[in-house]
Amino acid sequence: MRSFVPVLTVVAAIFAIWYVAAIWLNAPWAYDKATRSGVELSASELVADTWAQDKPKLPAPHQVAVEIWETTVEKKITSKRSLIWHSWVTLSATLLGFVLGTGLGILLAVGIVYNTVMDRSVMPWVITSQTIPILALAPMIIVVLNAVGISGLLPKAMISMYLSFFPVVVGMVKGLRSPEVMQLDQMRTWNASASQTFWRLRLPASMPYLFASLKVGVAASLVGAIVGELPTGAVAGLGARLLAGSYYGQTIQIWSALIMAAALAALLVAIIALIERVMLARMGMA
Repeated sequence: MRSFVPVLTVVAAIFAIWYVAAIWLNAPWAYDKATRSGVELSASELVADTWAQDKPKLPAPHQVAVEIWETTVEKKITSKRSLIWHSWVTLSATLLGFVLGTGLGILLAVGIVYNTVMDRSVMPWVITSQTIPILALAPMIIVVLNAVGISGLLPKAMISMYLSFFPVVVGMVKGLRSPEVMQLDQMRTWNASASQTFWRLRLPASMPYLFASLKVGVAASLVGAIVGELPTGAVAGLGARLLAGSYYGQTIQIWSALIMAAALAALLVAIIALIERVMLARMGMA
C-alpha cells in the first residue's frame, strides 16, 4: 500500500493543478458573460461556470471523463462516434508500423554490427533521419504514396515505421555489442561460427536492450499514426478526432482523444513489459 502513496500523491497534485488552471483559463469568458448579462459573479459561481463551459479553453477533468464515458461505454463499438472505434483505426496503423519498424531496425542493427561499411555509412544517416520534423515529412510521404496508388492504412503505417525504427536500431546495436571480449574469446575457443555466436551469445545478450527500445518504439509508432492522420483529412482515428475538435473548437473532444491516446500508449508499453518479463524469465535473465 505504501508504494501507491507517492503515485496517488502525484496524481492528486496533477488534478488539483488541472482544476485550478481550468478556473484561471476559463474565467475571462465567464466574466465576459456576466458583464454582458449585468450580473456579478461570486467565487462559487465563477468556479461552477469555469468547470461547466461547453467550449472551454481548458476543460475540467470531470468534463473529459464524462466525454470519454459517453463515447466509449454509451456508444456501440462499431459506431463512428465511438472513441473505441477511432482508437482501433489508429491502433491498426500503429501496430503495422511498429512491426515494420521493428523488423527494419533489427535488420539494420545486425548489418551495422557485422559490416564495417554499414557502420560507417548507414548509422550516421539513421541518426540524421531523426532530425527531420515528422510534421514536415508526413505530408510528403502521403503525397508520394498516393501518387503511386497507395492510400489508406499503409501511408500511416510508414510514418509510424519511420518514428519507431530508430530506437530499435540504436538499442539493438548497443545490445549486440554488449557481450564482453572475454565472452567472444570463449566462443572462438569453442570454434563457434559467426552464426552460432550471434544466436547463442549476441542475440540473447541484446534482449534487455531490445525490449527497452521496443517500449520507446511503440509509443513513437502511436505518435506517428496520429500524425499521419492529420494531413490526410482523415475522418477516422484519434488524429481525426483531434483535427475535428480543433476545427470546431471542441476542446473537450480534443482532450478526450489525447487521454485515450495516452491510455493506449500505456497499454501497449505494459504489454511489451509483460512479454519482456516472461521472455527474460524463461531465458534466466530476470
